[in-house]
Amino acid sequence: MVAEPSQHEIKSPSPLLDARGDLVQVGWARHPLLDANLENARIYRGMLSAILRLWQRFRIKRWDYYGVTTPTHFFSATLADLGYAGQAFVYLIDFTTGRCQEQTVTVPFARGINLPRGSTAGESHFYNGKVRLAFSTEPAGRRVEVNWRGFAGAELAAELFLRLAPEHESTVILIPIRGHRFYYNRKINCLPAEGHIRYGGQEIAVRPDESLGNLDWGRGVWEYRSFWVWASASGYLPGGGAIGLNLGYGFGDTSAATENTLLLDGRIHKLGQVDFSYDPRDFKRPWHMRSPDGRLDLEFVPFLERLARTNLLVITSEVHQMFGRYQGTVCADDGHVYGVDNLVGFAEEHHAHW
Repeated sequence: MVAEPSQHEIKSPSPLLDARGDLVQVGWARHPLLDANLENARIYRGMLSAILRLWQRFRIKRWDYYGVTTPTHFFSATLADLGYAGQAFVYLIDFTTGRCQEQTVTVPFARGINLPRGSTAGESHFYNGKVRLAFSTEPAGRRVEVNWRGFAGAELAAELFLRLAPEHESTVILIPIRGHRFYYNRKINCLPAEGHIRYGGQEIAVRPDESLGNLDWGRGVWEYRSFWVWASASGYLPGGGAIGLNLGYGFGDTSAATENTLLLDGRIHKLGQVDFSYDPRDFKRPWHMRSPDGRLDLEFVPFLERLARTNLLVITSEVHQMFGRYQGTVCADDGHVYGVDNLVGFAEEHHAHW
């Protein structure tokens, strides 16, 4: 089996936007080939464009989200610039106890939050005297450092390194959104993680033979009302070897490419349409993800819910992020079918006004 014909693969480098603010290419790629020249964005056009362009910065959204799955915990750290405001947030989930500790710092107009132009170089950082987040790129991978005094009543310190080999492939998508808007996204699964997380007198050892990291790097121009469903997992197959899932839907024009992919030992296997079935009245009930071509048939059984709500007047959001286990089958590009059993990951529904 091969990817559906509608899945257009970007294979040559180019700017993201031309001089008029139009997308140069649309589709998906295995590596980040496009220069994120957001300075060329032109949402508002016509006679009043010069005046309305003053508001354009509030439509541009940028973030770096890192997650690490260990046998006992999930740790995540994010820096985001949402135009009106910026956020630094961290959460730590204990799979054994079901406890989720989470803290967020919100700063007007994202002052003090620095995010690089691209996803292959530079440092993302924030420091306000009490909270420090720093994400840096290195030749062999990504370094994630967090120091947070008074995190949920205790001290939190994390020093993590996520290995990223040059040949390791990513899920890269460029999706148009109506009104000259778009979303440029790079997601990386299955990054061997090492280091430690210290919180409240406890130290969580992170070892690369059992812990895997993921990155969600996003840059785009969004509509004020947005909705998406995202599912992700990084783990190991029963017979050995790393497997990653990235599935989603809900925003933009996906006629050229979806974000649905399977990662096997560092190589992307592109999927087309994937249909989700879940109960939005009870997110704890089993979810089902199936592709019409039969290449993916999974059941996701949640065991923990992380509910995150934000209300900043002009910015509101509600996320139901469910952690659970995947089971079922997935099919690689060459037709080989892999069984998935007890693969820990998450699936979320997100509504935002931003």
